[in-house]
Amino acid sequence: MSSEHPDPKWYCLRTKTKREHVAAAGLREHEEIEVVCPRLRYKKATRRGKIWWVEPLFPGYILAKFDLELHERLVNHANGVSAILKFGSDYPTIPEDFIENLREEMKRQEADGEIISVTPAVAEGDEVEIAHGPLRGLSGEVMEVLPAQDRVRVFIEFLGNKQPVEVDLFSLLLPKRPQPGSSV
Repeated sequence: MSSEHPDPKWYCLRTKTKREHVAAAGLREHEEIEVVCPRLRYKKATRRGKIWWVEPLFPGYILAKFDLELHERLVNHANGVSAILKFGSDYPTIPEDFIENLREEMKRQEADGEIISVTPAVAEGDEVEIAHGPLRGLSGEVMEVLPAQDRVRVFIEFLGNKQPVEVDLFSLLLPKRPQPGSSV
């Protein structure tokens, strides 16, 4: 392969701990290197209240397209990058269609740059468990989802009676859904 005809391919790069965005920003300064660093944005209940968290979709990794022969040293020594992922002496490549599907999904969800906002998915009839608050540990069935208020009305058994209660959407564990092929 000659340097006149670069052959860029997608590779997985291992980053330093919590430095995915730093590595991506540094590599984007080089116009011959293309980078994808998708991140998830979600609300999480904490003692301070509900706050937005942003975390990488692939913690500890980013995806980059470059010519390995020409840019291996540059990429390996970029700020925030630990190494190009390899197995023995083989550098596995990522199929172009995987990257395109990832980008299409980000567009479909109207991601802000590479940040995809995620909200808990609950529906009427789902079995849920309350994870925070005075009703912690109780399970029940979702009666109604009130998305404008980030609230859910759950039917729980309390003191021998079934009672409807309104709880914070972000205080619930994910719905307990049967796995395909399991007998419930």
